[in-house]
Amino acid sequence: MSMKLRSHDWFGRKDKDGILYRSWMKNEGMPTDMFDGRPVIGICNTFSELTPCNAHFREHAESVKRGVLEAGGFPVEFPIMSLGETLLKPTAMLFRNLASMDAEESIRGNPMDGVVLLTGCDKTTPSTVMGAASVGLPTIVVPGGPMLNGRYKGQTIGSGTHVWKFDEDMKTGKMTQEDCEHAESCMSRSIGHCMTMGTASTMACMVESLGLTLSGAAAIPAADSRKKVMAQLSGRRIVEMVKENLTIDKILTREAFENAIKVNAAVGGSSNFIIHLMAIAGRIGVELTLEDFDTLGSKIPLLLNLMPSGKYLMEDFYYAGGLPVILNELKELLHRNVVTVTGKNHHENIAGSTDCYDHDVISTYKKPLLPEGGCVVVKGNLALNGAVIKPSAATPALMKHIGRAVVFESIEEYHRLIDDPNLDIDENCVMVLKYVGPVGYPGMAEVGNMALPKKILQKGIKDMVRISDGRMSGTAYGTAVLHVSPESAIGGNLALVQNGDLIELDVSQRKLHLHVSDEELAKRKSQWVAPKAATQRGYVSLYIKSVMGADKGADLDFLRGSSGSAVTRDSH
Repeated sequence: MSMKLRSHDWFGRKDKDGILYRSWMKNEGMPTDMFDGRPVIGICNTFSELTPCNAHFREHAESVKRGVLEAGGFPVEFPIMSLGETLLKPTAMLFRNLASMDAEESIRGNPMDGVVLLTGCDKTTPSTVMGAASVGLPTIVVPGGPMLNGRYKGQTIGSGTHVWKFDEDMKTGKMTQEDCEHAESCMSRSIGHCMTMGTASTMACMVESLGLTLSGAAAIPAADSRKKVMAQLSGRRIVEMVKENLTIDKILTREAFENAIKVNAAVGGSSNFIIHLMAIAGRIGVELTLEDFDTLGSKIPLLLNLMPSGKYLMEDFYYAGGLPVILNELKELLHRNVVTVTGKNHHENIAGSTDCYDHDVISTYKKPLLPEGGCVVVKGNLALNGAVIKPSAATPALMKHIGRAVVFESIEEYHRLIDDPNLDIDENCVMVLKYVGPVGYPGMAEVGNMALPKKILQKGIKDMVRISDGRMSGTAYGTAVLHVSPESAIGGNLALVQNGDLIELDVSQRKLHLHVSDEELAKRKSQWVAPKAATQRGYVSLYIKSVMGADKGADLDFLRGSSGSAVTRDSH
């Protein structure tokens, strides 16, 4: 290899430090010829038994190592903070930026020439990509894969999506506690992340559409042996990427981000996609605005019939042909001059792999599931910087609605009052939840799809307009206006909404309006008192002081951009 490898500054030295670097690695049983100048490949492993979606990653890491060794590389596995959406409180989103810092500094500070990111549960994908983007080495992502389809009493059930359904059925007496416990086991019956088009599956599709994975990687079930094959092939490929100097910045171009926005709309991806893609763009230096998601994605037809927007699951998506079929259907809309980890563009990657084997799962562009599938950005005096809604998971009749506000001043107040039979609410009201944004929660939790009051559910009503500065799980559904910015905790107008105010939502007009005069809003603002910060110490305090708004990706302001891979001083 003619180019000087970054790892040479550690292992290629002939001085005291070179002895130190090589000697201590040899206590792991490394023979001397491993330090002969071959590419050192870091395998960033987000394994944790507290992250059930990623609990199989030890095995995947071994597959990657085989591929690296076969290609003449030197694999080194390292851990970073793992973010499990299902268990981590108060929300994994609070720690996405911290995990990205862990990834960034681990990659930069160690002798790596390229990096493989093992990702699965929601935040492990964007956090590791954000960290890698800030360093700039050759990078490839290996998605962990979705669980196998859930099956309960002859019915196909989806992780997350059916959690909300089971909760409603428990409240209305359609399901017993024993039934629910049985269904839990039926829903999560294999290794892998959510098999609906939740945020984890959305993130897998995101990295494939960005060009950061080998073609077809997103939809392979975690339990399928072909997932291990993909991991091994990725290990081989990263070594070649190092030799080609195919760095992540050459892949993550503005055109790649535009492709990802269009693909996300076509698969009915999570609204969380917006906040994560914005953060990644900020790290790599690509200018991306909230309006881009509406302009580029809102008119793209929905092609994928997956929960929560449809009826199938990721396993079915894979059998139908996976993301290459979607890319082929969108081929006239996607940029062709975008390089991927293969060194080729998407059109070259998918050649010969574009047949659809089930058109009930994947529709054609000419006969889509819905004519418009992407998220929509709404603005108005209630969201001056914008808010988002996912129409494919919402109720069409509520896309234009005026209703009386029923306000919950905190998530605790919501839980205390929502099933109170004396709560003054009906199905025409608009539920408003405050102080659940990046600063307010803190961390912007997935509480925006508030469960409806029990007395509303008992009437057979399944949806109402809900507004918050929080997020919604990608597995969830409903007419939820999310990511309201500026958020209430920093004095956004959402903080000023009172019970009884009229709120107008008009999705076709991109409008979210509070029917209160400017004079009255100014009066309320003068009397508003900012909430006390959740803490004054540690990372959470740093987060609260530094986090940007949802319309900017909720990254920490001092993390935007990159610092590169150079480390100029030695440790001894």
